[in-house]
Amino acid sequence: MRTSTIYRAALLVALAAGLSPAHALTQEELVAKIQAAGYSQVKDVKSTAEGTTAKAVKDGKPVTLVVDSSGQIKERN
Repeated sequence: MRTSTIYRAALLVALAAGLSPAHALTQEELVAKIQAAGYSQVKDVKSTAEGTTAKAVKDGKPVTLVVDSSGQIKERN
């Protein structure tokens, strides 16, 4: 129970410091979010100036994704 309270406090501090919701997620949570959006084989997850990027596969085609500061998943062209 104490760990949960500490995690919530850390999350609130991160959000108050101006970090995006995407940065507040663990890598596992971010991968799960991407997979829930219909992508598979998620790899190479990295934090960049434009957001969090990752490589994945959708409909059999490789794509590069950006998860922006609002948590939206977008395919990079």
